[in-house]
Amino acid sequence: MSTHTAQTELKLIGKLIIEGELHCQTGLHIGAGKGSLEIGGADNPVVKDAFGLPYVPGSSLRGKIRSLLEHADGLTTPGELVYLSKRRGQEVRIHQSSRPDDEICLLFGRNPGRVDRVQGEALEGGATPARLTIYDAPLDPDSITAQMRENLDDELTEVKSENAVDRITSQANPRTLERVPAGARFKIRMVLDLLCPEDLSLAGRLVEGLRLLEDDALGGGGSRGSGRVRFANLDVKWRSKAFYAEGAPEAALAQNADLGAFQNLVREDLAGKLGVSD
Repeated sequence: MSTHTAQTELKLIGKLIIEGELHCQTGLHIGAGKGSLEIGGADNPVVKDAFGLPYVPGSSLRGKIRSLLEHADGLTTPGELVYLSKRRGQEVRIHQSSRPDDEICLLFGRNPGRVDRVQGEALEGGATPARLTIYDAPLDPDSITAQMRENLDDELTEVKSENAVDRITSQANPRTLERVPAGARFKIRMVLDLLCPEDLSLAGRLVEGLRLLEDDALGGGGSRGSGRVRFANLDVKWRSKAFYAEGAPEAALAQNADLGAFQNLVREDLAGKLGVSD
């Protein structure tokens, strides 16, 4: 539980840098939208960068982690949710509150201005800075081996065929899903800003979200087998304010770690390792 209060002063202490790999345990589909549909291509293509390489958008990874933490904390009841979009058929509801110790809002930030609750009076309150930044994760092309390429439908992706069957007529409605294949790796980078000693607890919430994701699914088709991922080879570094202001050296806290080692790191006197007085 966070110890933030309305009087907590925010001033940069430093940044926790997390870099590593996201491994696809099964095929991964993060959609590009209908605008990129090509004749003869899959019905649901994956998102690609300007060079035609699949990548994991930071917004997709960040949104999934936030959703999992909201569910874990029981923050998905109507009274805890607000509307990001109220367009009919395209409603978007997320958790947001004005509580100063709300770790979800501290980690991911608050939207500015007045927002409508799903149930209850509108929420009034200003924006607060997000502590967590997650960058787009590029594909490691070397992770797509020559043997894998021999069995792919495209140079870097596979096409999974699926059928939706009508329960009355038994008529099949085929569809295709483009996926990055199992075995692919993406290079991840996350930055957690510490703006006060009370922010130390947010590192533990980040690891919790990552561990929840390993037993959930990223992207589309998760309930049908897609999107199982694993985090590996994590390097964790600490850059204090002096690193930016005076060129002080960074501190290497972990190298080639898994999530278990990362979690032990943040649970065992993280304040002492960072030189932060809590």
